Amino acid sequence: MTSVLIATGQSLQRVGLRMLLESQPDLNVVGEAAHGPEAVRLSALLRPDVVLLEGRATDTDTAETVRRIAHTPDGHAPHVLLLTTADDTYPYGALRAGAAGHLPEDATADELVAAVRVVAAGDVVVSPGLTRALIDAVRDQRAVGGTAPGNRLGTLTGRERDVLTAVASGDSNAEIADRLSIAPTTVKSHVSNILTKIGARGRVQAVVFAYESGLVRPTQHVLHA
Repeated sequence: MTSVLIATGQSLQRVGLRMLLESQPDLNVVGEAAHGPEAVRLSALLRPDVVLLEGRATDTDTAETVRRIAHTPDGHAPHVLLLTTADDTYPYGALRAGAAGHLPEDATADELVAAVRVVAAGDVVVSPGLTRALIDAVRDQRAVGGTAPGNRLGTLTGRERDVLTAVASGDSNAEIADRLSIAPTTVKSHVSNILTKIGARGRVQAVVFAYESGLVRPTQHVLHA
């Protein structure tokens, strides 16, 4: 059973999301929050597997809320799935802060339920339609200085770079194993080592890192959910 905390300022939306998620036999809503600080408090108290967080993609308060939820002193780190308006820009800051994925609020019920399951399993949700916005956001960050991940890229072995490139293209562990002719357990081990070396909390941050470091060029790969 996957436990979910719903965090949105719209009371009717909270009711609708609760009804939708609790209609699924494997999902359980353990609480509701009306704003960021309450989401942080309830996340620490209830320790959900997933926090469904409404927020503005470019809002620094949203990114800070994600950071506080995703990086807890006791080591319990829920997977944060960010919901934003359909016309919002890519949640670059929230992804860097630790969000496991992003979904527009006009996503279908099936897409939302599937996304919760995906992030609960430790994978990421990156929509194909948002790939260009991610690339543009990375370019913008480089233009204003951003981070310099080149040194961390240098800590990866050749095989780890191959795996990270495949992760950035949106491949699952099984697909990476097939592409590189290695065992799925080996892929899992490589991914774990990569995340440790580059200081990423999850695969979505690894994707951002792959673009920032120049390992993956914007024209090379298309992300998919």
